[in-house]
Amino acid sequence: MRHPLTRWLCALALPLALGAGSSAAQADEWPSRPIRLIVPHAPGGVTDVVARLVAQPLGEALKQQVVVDNKPGASGLLGTEIAAKAAPDGYTMVMYVDVNTMYPALFKKIQHDPVTSFSPVTILGRGSHALVAHPSVAGRTLGEIVDLARKDPKAYAAALPGRGGPQWLAFHQIKEAARIDVAMVPYKGGGPAVVDVVGGQVPLGLLGMAPVLPHIKAGKLKPIAVTGRSRSPALPDVPTVIESGFPGIEASQWQSIVVPAGTPRPVVERLHRELLRIMAQPAIVERLATFGLDNSTSESPEALGRMIREEVARWPAIFKAAGIDAE
Repeated sequence: MRHPLTRWLCALALPLALGAGSSAAQADEWPSRPIRLIVPHAPGGVTDVVARLVAQPLGEALKQQVVVDNKPGASGLLGTEIAAKAAPDGYTMVMYVDVNTMYPALFKKIQHDPVTSFSPVTILGRGSHALVAHPSVAGRTLGEIVDLARKDPKAYAAALPGRGGPQWLAFHQIKEAARIDVAMVPYKGGGPAVVDVVGGQVPLGLLGMAPVLPHIKAGKLKPIAVTGRSRSPALPDVPTVIESGFPGIEASQWQSIVVPAGTPRPVVERLHRELLRIMAQPAIVERLATFGLDNSTSESPEALGRMIREEVARWPAIFKAAGIDAE
């Protein structure tokens, strides 16, 4: 006869084993319906462009449609918190970018944790931002723009894809270093911001490469500087902000995909595997290059997780040094 303790341990092990089997079965059956990819920014910006670039081939690989769902607002915070509250069942993904790691330094109260509320999947690319001007602006270099703004600051303003992101921080640092009082105008994303710069409603913009490059090539925007540490292959003749006389001011952008925390590990691994394959395709690499991004990916989901933790930890001191307080 079995000892009572043995019978109790067997009874405990059975539901645990059944639960593990159920989880594995669910992962095997995934996906059985369309998957939502939340973009917390407006259509037309770099994050939206990258999301749509990968959605179709990912859907083909998974044999289910990947639906891009734009949820702009509050510098990306609105859509991010919708994703954080979504069921961790493999049917919600979200574009997670550089500004996501800045939220604790930007906002006193947020309804999610940038580290623990999500399971990382992979980076989808890195690149630079671009400072552009409407063709009617007389200056062609950052130094000339600064001189014009010092003489008539009210005549100049800069469109930015939200408050507090890397573009906002970079332009704020330029303002402080140049001692110019130029208005900073936040939008719900790069798409609507570039529309107003192209239309001449706002003379300047510090925006992602994706929305501005077509307009630069068409002569509707004038490139002034790029924010990376080195020049962008997409605009090799355009100097960096550092080269333009502002040492130490640089900002890069990165795009990634994460899922709600608790999403089954086999689902995360499948997404990671498929996305790495997609990002290595020559057509994808070529398309990314046309708007100033490379095809960087994460060697593992954990590698992206480590980077996110490091980024979250470093921003508070940078914002404090720039004199930007959390709201």
